[in-house]
Amino acid sequence: MPNAPAVLGVVVPDMLRNRVYTALGLAALAVAAIFLAPLWVFGVVFGLAAGVGAYEWSAFSGWTSPRQRGIYVVVLVAMSLGSLWLQSYWLDAIQVLCIVWAVGFVTLFTYPKLSGVYRNPWFVAVLGGVLIPGAWICLMSIVQLDNGKLWLFWMFVLTTATDVGAFFVGRSFGASPLAPRLSPGKTREGALGGVSVALIICASALVLTEALSLYAAIGLTLTMSVISVFGDLFESLLKRVSGVKDSGDILPGHGGVLDRIDSILAVLPFLVWSLS
Repeated sequence: MPNAPAVLGVVVPDMLRNRVYTALGLAALAVAAIFLAPLWVFGVVFGLAAGVGAYEWSAFSGWTSPRQRGIYVVVLVAMSLGSLWLQSYWLDAIQVLCIVWAVGFVTLFTYPKLSGVYRNPWFVAVLGGVLIPGAWICLMSIVQLDNGKLWLFWMFVLTTATDVGAFFVGRSFGASPLAPRLSPGKTREGALGGVSVALIICASALVLTEALSLYAAIGLTLTMSVISVFGDLFESLLKRVSGVKDSGDILPGHGGVLDRIDSILAVLPFLVWSLS
């Protein structure tokens, strides 16, 4: 590809250009839903994304039948809608989500010792039934907080900055695998680069807008960016155990919806808990 553009010395193939275009389109949709849509439209837009994510998650359970996967989506969507009548318990549910994610992160560090649990299709299905509706609850919770829309936008910028920074720094300078048995393509240099880019952009934004003090901004941004990296690795773990290469192919350059929102699923409950 002699005519392909280069960024930081990295040749940009068609797949990456598609990835960028898709990311920009999704970002525009997300911003419109956050700042322009009424609450119910916001819930529907991100509920649809959650539904697609649930359909893709069902593949980790080894379900290939459209009927099985469709039923799974209906159940998770019903759970999300049903939670609207239990909003007084949302904060408790979010705290449980943080614990579930924390335990999941432990299995990353112990892989493959504890990975056998993810070979149980019903365990993985129930896990998705906790994490995906839980993420929707987090979105609905945070958008209703004071300055919640700005915090939600900040979170999307943070996860994108971490992902983009990791990609370009990893491609340019990556030499040490981050988790070779889970995701050979990810490097420590890339992860550090992604976290650094997030710190520069997101911590600076918090300080300049006087949302947080310098040290609080650095602490929150660093924590959420590291969680973002872990969330990405957690999906890699599920793929590795289930034998699924990509969660889907609906998004050009990205694969599936889960490939795009895996970090967001992990960051959301911790951010809501930090702000509550």
